[in-house]
Amino acid sequence: MKIFRNKELKNALLIFTLAFAAAAAWCIRIANRPALLPVAAVYLVCLVTTVIYENRKYRNMERLALQLDRILHGDMNIRFEEFSEGELSILKNQLDKVVLKLRRQTEELKKEKIHLTDSIADISHQLRTPLTSINFIIKLIQDKKAARDLQKLADRIDWLINALLKMSKIDAGTVVLRKDKIFIADLLKKAAEPFEIAMDLKDQRVIVNREGGEYFTGDLQWTAEAIGNLFKNCSEHTPEGGSITIDVQQTAVYTQITFTDTGSGFYPEDIPHLFERFYKGKNSSPGSVGIGLALARTIITSQNGTIKAENAPAGGARFIVKFYHTTV
Repeated sequence: MKIFRNKELKNALLIFTLAFAAAAAWCIRIANRPALLPVAAVYLVCLVTTVIYENRKYRNMERLALQLDRILHGDMNIRFEEFSEGELSILKNQLDKVVLKLRRQTEELKKEKIHLTDSIADISHQLRTPLTSINFIIKLIQDKKAARDLQKLADRIDWLINALLKMSKIDAGTVVLRKDKIFIADLLKKAAEPFEIAMDLKDQRVIVNREGGEYFTGDLQWTAEAIGNLFKNCSEHTPEGGSITIDVQQTAVYTQITFTDTGSGFYPEDIPHLFERFYKGKNSSPGSVGIGLALARTIITSQNGTIKAENAPAGGARFIVKFYHTTV
């Protein structure tokens, strides 16, 4: 039985046994042998009573531990009414207070996140109005170079607003990610589409190594957004005529997508911070704002995935994305 793992119970049983042995020896040597029977009866009563009491206490502690484990996993609707009496009542009262406080804090944090998301959404809508005007004015400007530069700035602001809005929605839990069966071939095709022209102009090749049929469970639209940022990063740091190699591997546990480019790679001191918001590495492109990789990580980790950045042994940057088939 599990209760016999309890050191206190073992010590109590040892003391009872030693006391009974001493009493039995006294009865045999000094008193009459019939006196041994009531001594044995008292020993058995004490033994059974102690085991029953400790077993009841152990079961209560076990139930309490299970409920605490449920609280640690996010279930804040636990109540401790069954411990309203007995020696666990004080602990129960304190736990009730802790759970109540945690529940209130969780609700307040959710409200704050939703409020922050709404605020960012309002700001983004307010910014879109002048951006629309800027885009309209650009078309009227005669200086083509100035117009192109202004267009790039407007596109950059628009992209930044969209990225921040998406991240805030995911952080606040207001985005419901789909759980569809997504084939990696479809994901890569959709993610690469916005960058195909730019990569063609730079004569960059994309080499995909896969067996076919690899898949994961997730949201195609959002995951394509994340993988697209990896394409963008690799393309920006790969020289003209370079290549981006994508290796796809599927096991019983996860589906892995590895991106390796032929660029200069990362500075070692930048690697631990690459996925931090607004962090710009030493070899970042001039137009980088440090939000793309952070958005990619947010989307991937929200779908039971992981992402890692490192330098490839043969040179260049490498991103390793894993989507787990079960919760890790």
